[in-house]
Amino acid sequence: MPARQTLAPSLSSATQQLDLFVGVGGDIAARDAQDLMAWPFFSLAKSKRIKPIDFRMGEVAILVEATAEHGMATIWDADVLIWVASQIVEARDAGRPTSRLIAATPHEILAFTRRGTGKAGYDRLKAALDRLQSTTVATSIRQLGARRRHRFSWINEWRERLDANGRALGIEMIVPDWFYEGVLDRALVLTIDPAYFQLTGGLERWLYRIVRKHGGRQKGGWSFDIAHLHLKSGALSPLKRFAFEMRDIVRRQPLPGYTLTLEYALGRERLNFVALPADPFETAMRRIGMTPVDKSV
Repeated sequence: MPARQTLAPSLSSATQQLDLFVGVGGDIAARDAQDLMAWPFFSLAKSKRIKPIDFRMGEVAILVEATAEHGMATIWDADVLIWVASQIVEARDAGRPTSRLIAATPHEILAFTRRGTGKAGYDRLKAALDRLQSTTVATSIRQLGARRRHRFSWINEWRERLDANGRALGIEMIVPDWFYEGVLDRALVLTIDPAYFQLTGGLERWLYRIVRKHGGRQKGGWSFDIAHLHLKSGALSPLKRFAFEMRDIVRRQPLPGYTLTLEYALGRERLNFVALPADPFETAMRRIGMTPVDKSV
Protein backbone atom coordinates (compact mmCIF):
# COMPACT_ATOMS: atom_id res chain seq x y z
CA MET A 1 0.00 0.00 0.00
CA PRO A 2 1.24 3.56 -0.69
CA ALA A 3 2.50 5.46 2.32
CA ARG A 4 0.08 7.87 3.93
CA GLN A 5 1.36 11.41 4.13
CA THR A 6 0.09 14.88 4.96
CA LEU A 7 1.16 18.17 3.40
CA ALA A 8 0.44 20.47 6.34
CA PRO A 9 -1.06 20.21 9.79
CA SER A 10 -3.86 22.65 8.85
CA LEU A 11 -5.41 20.31 6.28
CA SER A 12 -8.77 18.70 6.90
CA SER A 13 -8.77 15.20 8.35
CA ALA A 14 -10.27 13.86 5.11
CA THR A 15 -7.37 15.21 3.04
CA GLN A 16 -4.83 13.91 5.56
CA GLN A 17 -6.01 10.39 4.76
CA LEU A 18 -5.12 10.61 1.07
CA ASP A 19 -2.69 7.91 -0.05
CA LEU A 20 0.48 9.27 -1.61
CA PHE A 21 0.64 8.37 -5.30
CA VAL A 22 4.19 8.44 -6.64
CA GLY A 23 4.63 9.18 -10.33
CA VAL A 24 6.86 7.00 -12.47
CA GLY A 25 9.65 8.20 -14.69
CA GLY A 26 10.44 6.88 -18.14
CA ASP A 27 8.62 7.08 -21.43
CA ILE A 28 4.84 7.05 -21.01
CA ALA A 29 2.13 8.31 -23.34
CA ALA A 30 1.00 11.92 -22.95
CA ARG A 31 -2.69 12.23 -22.07
CA ASP A 32 -4.91 15.27 -21.82
CA ALA A 33 -8.33 15.77 -20.22
CA GLN A 34 -10.94 16.43 -22.91
CA ASP A 35 -12.76 19.07 -20.86
CA LEU A 36 -9.55 21.09 -20.67
CA MET A 37 -9.00 20.67 -24.41
CA ALA A 38 -12.47 21.83 -25.46
CA TRP A 39 -13.13 24.88 -23.28
CA PRO A 40 -11.34 28.14 -22.30
CA PHE A 41 -9.69 27.43 -18.97
CA PHE A 42 -6.24 29.01 -19.41
CA SER A 43 -4.58 32.22 -20.46
CA LEU A 44 -2.99 31.96 -23.90
CA ALA A 45 -0.66 34.91 -23.31
CA LYS A 46 2.90 34.84 -22.02
CA SER A 47 2.32 38.14 -20.21
CA LYS A 48 0.46 38.14 -16.90
CA ARG A 49 -3.31 38.01 -17.28
CA ILE A 50 -5.57 39.29 -14.51
CA LYS A 51 -8.83 39.80 -16.39
CA PRO A 52 -11.18 36.83 -15.74
CA ILE A 53 -12.41 34.42 -18.39
CA ASP A 54 -16.23 34.58 -18.20
CA PHE A 55 -17.52 32.10 -20.78
CA ARG A 56 -21.07 30.92 -21.44
CA MET A 57 -22.30 28.73 -24.28
CA GLY A 58 -25.56 26.83 -23.94
CA GLU A 59 -25.47 24.98 -20.63
CA VAL A 60 -21.71 25.41 -20.25
CA ALA A 61 -20.55 28.16 -17.91
CA ILE A 62 -16.90 28.79 -16.98
CA LEU A 63 -15.50 31.53 -14.78
CA VAL A 64 -11.71 31.61 -14.34
CA GLU A 65 -10.29 34.18 -11.93
CA ALA A 66 -6.68 35.10 -11.17
CA THR A 67 -4.81 36.93 -8.42
CA ALA A 68 -2.83 40.09 -9.01
CA GLU A 69 0.22 38.48 -7.41
CA HIS A 70 0.54 35.46 -9.68
CA GLY A 71 -1.79 36.04 -12.62
CA MET A 72 -3.90 33.41 -14.36
CA ALA A 73 -2.61 29.89 -15.03
CA THR A 74 -1.40 29.69 -18.62
CA ILE A 75 -1.63 27.01 -21.26
CA TRP A 76 2.08 26.30 -20.60
CA ASP A 77 1.30 25.79 -16.91
CA ALA A 78 -1.32 23.23 -18.00
CA ASP A 79 1.60 20.96 -18.99
CA VAL A 80 1.78 20.03 -15.30
CA LEU A 81 -1.83 18.81 -15.46
CA ILE A 82 -1.04 16.84 -18.62
CA TRP A 83 1.79 15.14 -16.70
CA VAL A 84 -0.57 14.38 -13.80
CA ALA A 85 -3.26 13.00 -16.15
CA SER A 86 -0.68 10.85 -17.93
CA GLN A 87 0.59 9.41 -14.65
CA ILE A 88 -2.90 8.63 -13.33
CA VAL A 89 -4.02 6.95 -16.55
CA GLU A 90 -0.78 4.95 -16.81
CA ALA A 91 -1.21 3.66 -13.25
CA ARG A 92 -4.94 3.00 -13.67
CA ASP A 93 -4.37 0.95 -16.82
CA ALA A 94 -1.65 -1.04 -15.03
CA GLY A 95 -3.98 -1.79 -12.12
CA ARG A 96 -2.03 0.36 -9.65
CA PRO A 97 -3.85 2.56 -7.09
CA THR A 98 -3.93 6.29 -7.71
CA SER A 99 -4.68 9.33 -5.58
CA ARG A 100 -5.25 13.07 -5.79
CA LEU A 101 -2.06 13.45 -3.72
CA ILE A 102 0.81 12.89 -6.15
CA ALA A 103 4.58 13.11 -5.71
CA ALA A 104 7.36 13.46 -8.26
CA THR A 105 10.79 14.95 -8.76
CA PRO A 106 10.97 18.25 -10.68
CA HIS A 107 13.21 16.47 -13.21
CA GLU A 108 10.45 13.97 -14.04
CA ILE A 109 7.92 16.69 -14.78
CA LEU A 110 10.34 18.89 -16.71
CA ALA A 111 11.72 16.01 -18.78
CA PHE A 112 8.22 14.74 -19.63
CA THR A 113 7.13 18.19 -20.83
CA ARG A 114 10.37 18.69 -22.80
CA ARG A 115 11.56 21.54 -20.56
CA GLY A 116 15.04 22.41 -19.43
CA THR A 117 15.91 20.53 -16.24
CA GLY A 118 18.28 23.08 -14.73
CA LYS A 119 17.63 25.70 -12.06
CA ALA A 120 15.83 28.06 -14.46
CA GLY A 121 13.46 25.28 -15.48
CA TYR A 122 12.78 24.41 -11.86
CA ASP A 123 12.08 28.06 -10.99
CA ARG A 124 9.60 28.27 -13.88
CA LEU A 125 7.96 25.06 -12.67
CA LYS A 126 7.48 26.51 -9.19
CA ALA A 127 5.97 29.68 -10.68
CA ALA A 128 3.60 27.49 -12.74
CA LEU A 129 2.53 25.61 -9.61
CA ASP A 130 1.83 28.92 -7.85
CA ARG A 131 -0.38 30.09 -10.74
CA LEU A 132 -2.20 26.75 -10.88
CA GLN A 133 -2.90 26.95 -7.14
CA SER A 134 -3.97 30.60 -7.07
CA THR A 135 -6.20 30.45 -10.17
CA THR A 136 -9.81 29.60 -9.28
CA VAL A 137 -12.38 28.01 -11.59
CA ALA A 138 -16.17 27.78 -11.28
CA THR A 139 -17.85 25.63 -13.93
CA SER A 140 -21.12 23.87 -14.72
CA ILE A 141 -19.32 21.14 -16.71
CA ARG A 142 -20.12 17.65 -15.38
CA GLN A 143 -22.51 19.10 -12.77
CA LEU A 144 -26.05 17.77 -12.40
CA GLY A 145 -28.53 20.63 -12.53
CA ALA A 146 -28.36 23.78 -14.61
CA ARG A 147 -27.61 26.06 -11.64
CA ARG A 148 -24.88 23.98 -10.02
CA ARG A 149 -21.26 25.08 -10.19
CA HIS A 150 -18.10 23.29 -9.07
CA ARG A 151 -15.47 25.70 -7.73
CA PHE A 152 -11.83 24.67 -7.36
CA SER A 153 -8.21 25.57 -8.01
CA TRP A 154 -6.13 23.50 -10.44
CA ILE A 155 -3.91 22.51 -7.51
CA ASN A 156 -5.38 22.53 -4.02
CA GLU A 157 -1.92 22.94 -2.57
CA TRP A 158 1.66 21.92 -3.23
CA ARG A 159 4.96 21.77 -1.40
CA GLU A 160 8.58 21.09 -2.22
CA ARG A 161 10.86 18.83 -0.20
CA LEU A 162 14.46 20.01 0.24
CA ASP A 163 17.59 18.37 1.56
CA ALA A 164 19.87 19.90 4.19
CA ASN A 165 21.64 21.94 1.50
CA GLY A 166 18.44 23.38 0.07
CA ARG A 167 18.42 21.15 -3.02
CA ALA A 168 15.02 19.99 -4.25
CA LEU A 169 14.20 16.36 -3.49
CA GLY A 170 10.70 16.38 -4.86
CA ILE A 171 7.30 18.00 -5.17
CA GLU A 172 3.97 16.92 -3.73
CA MET A 173 0.66 18.33 -4.92
CA ILE A 174 -3.05 17.70 -4.49
CA VAL A 175 -5.28 17.99 -7.57
CA PRO A 176 -9.01 18.75 -7.22
CA ASP A 177 -11.82 16.19 -7.35
CA TRP A 178 -13.23 17.71 -10.56
CA PHE A 179 -10.00 17.14 -12.46
CA TYR A 180 -9.21 13.77 -10.88
CA GLU A 181 -12.65 12.28 -11.60
CA GLY A 182 -12.48 13.43 -15.22
CA VAL A 183 -9.09 11.78 -15.71
CA LEU A 184 -10.26 8.48 -14.21
CA ASP A 185 -13.11 8.36 -16.76
CA ARG A 186 -11.65 6.63 -19.85
CA ALA A 187 -14.11 8.46 -22.11
CA LEU A 188 -12.81 11.87 -20.99
CA VAL A 189 -9.07 11.47 -21.76
CA LEU A 190 -7.21 11.52 -25.07
CA THR A 191 -3.59 10.81 -25.97
CA ILE A 192 -1.73 13.73 -27.50
CA ASP A 193 1.37 13.91 -29.67
CA PRO A 194 4.50 14.61 -27.55
CA ALA A 195 5.44 17.17 -30.22
CA TYR A 196 2.72 19.33 -28.65
CA PHE A 197 5.24 20.36 -25.99
CA GLN A 198 7.45 21.85 -28.70
CA LEU A 199 4.74 24.31 -29.79
CA THR A 200 5.82 27.71 -28.52
CA GLY A 201 2.76 29.88 -29.19
CA GLY A 202 -0.19 29.93 -26.83
CA LEU A 203 -2.72 30.10 -29.65
CA GLU A 204 -1.23 27.18 -31.58
CA ARG A 205 -1.07 25.09 -28.40
CA TRP A 206 -4.73 25.85 -27.72
CA LEU A 207 -5.63 25.14 -31.36
CA TYR A 208 -3.88 21.75 -31.30
CA ARG A 209 -5.86 20.72 -28.23
CA ILE A 210 -9.21 21.73 -29.69
CA VAL A 211 -8.35 20.12 -33.05
CA ARG A 212 -7.30 16.91 -31.29
CA LYS A 213 -10.50 16.94 -29.23
CA HIS A 214 -12.91 17.56 -32.10
CA GLY A 215 -11.03 16.27 -35.12
CA GLY A 216 -9.52 13.11 -33.70
CA ARG A 217 -8.93 10.68 -36.55
CA GLN A 218 -12.27 11.21 -38.25
CA LYS A 219 -12.22 10.76 -42.00
CA GLY A 220 -12.94 14.13 -43.53
CA GLY A 221 -11.87 16.01 -40.41
CA TRP A 222 -13.84 18.81 -38.79
CA SER A 223 -14.34 22.55 -39.15
CA PHE A 224 -15.21 25.66 -37.15
CA ASP A 225 -16.10 29.25 -37.97
CA ILE A 226 -13.23 31.54 -36.99
CA ALA A 227 -15.66 33.66 -34.94
CA HIS A 228 -16.76 30.55 -33.03
CA LEU A 229 -13.13 29.57 -32.35
CA HIS A 230 -12.42 33.09 -31.13
CA LEU A 231 -15.24 32.79 -28.59
CA LYS A 232 -14.05 29.36 -27.40
CA SER A 233 -10.45 30.51 -26.99
CA GLY A 234 -11.17 33.03 -24.24
CA ALA A 235 -8.39 35.15 -25.78
CA LEU A 236 -8.24 38.88 -25.04
CA SER A 237 -7.29 39.79 -28.61
CA PRO A 238 -10.09 41.19 -30.84
CA LEU A 239 -11.58 38.96 -33.53
CA LYS A 240 -9.68 40.74 -36.32
CA ARG A 241 -6.33 40.07 -34.65
CA PHE A 242 -7.33 36.51 -33.78
CA ALA A 243 -8.26 35.81 -37.42
CA PHE A 244 -4.91 37.23 -38.58
CA GLU A 245 -3.04 34.92 -36.19
CA MET A 246 -5.11 31.93 -37.32
CA ARG A 247 -4.20 32.62 -40.95
CA ASP A 248 -0.52 32.69 -39.94
CA ILE A 249 -0.88 29.31 -38.21
CA VAL A 250 -2.50 27.86 -41.34
CA ARG A 251 0.37 29.23 -43.41
CA ARG A 252 3.00 27.65 -41.12
CA GLN A 253 1.19 24.32 -40.49
CA PRO A 254 2.80 23.73 -37.07
CA LEU A 255 0.25 21.32 -35.59
CA PRO A 256 1.64 17.76 -35.40
CA GLY A 257 -0.59 15.23 -37.14
CA TYR A 258 -3.03 17.66 -38.78
CA THR A 259 -3.43 19.70 -41.96
CA LEU A 260 -5.23 23.04 -41.65
CA THR A 261 -7.03 24.94 -44.40
CA LEU A 262 -9.23 28.03 -44.55
CA GLU A 263 -12.30 28.56 -46.66
CA TYR A 264 -14.75 31.43 -47.15
CA ALA A 265 -18.46 30.78 -47.47
CA LEU A 266 -21.44 33.10 -47.14
CA GLY A 267 -19.16 35.87 -45.93
CA ARG A 268 -17.71 33.76 -43.10
CA GLU A 269 -14.17 32.47 -42.64
CA ARG A 270 -13.94 28.83 -41.62
CA LEU A 271 -11.05 26.66 -40.43
CA ASN A 272 -10.92 23.04 -41.59
CA PHE A 273 -8.62 20.42 -40.10
CA VAL A 274 -7.90 16.87 -41.21
CA ALA A 275 -5.73 14.26 -39.49
CA LEU A 276 -2.68 13.10 -41.41
CA PRO A 277 -1.99 9.36 -41.81
CA ALA A 278 0.25 8.23 -38.97
CA ASP A 279 3.90 7.77 -39.91
CA PRO A 280 5.37 5.00 -37.66
CA PHE A 281 8.91 6.36 -37.95
CA GLU A 282 7.93 9.94 -37.08
CA THR A 283 5.69 8.71 -34.26
CA ALA A 284 8.60 6.77 -32.76
CA MET A 285 10.95 9.76 -33.05
CA ARG A 286 8.47 12.13 -31.39
CA ARG A 287 7.85 9.63 -28.60
CA ILE A 288 11.52 9.79 -27.59
CA GLY A 289 11.58 13.57 -27.91
CA MET A 290 13.35 13.86 -31.29
CA THR A 291 12.20 16.11 -34.12
CA PRO A 292 11.46 14.18 -37.35
CA VAL A 293 13.62 14.97 -40.35
CA ASP A 294 12.03 17.38 -42.83
CA LYS A 295 11.44 15.16 -45.86
CA SER A 296 10.93 18.15 -48.15
CA VAL A 297 14.63 19.04 -48.00
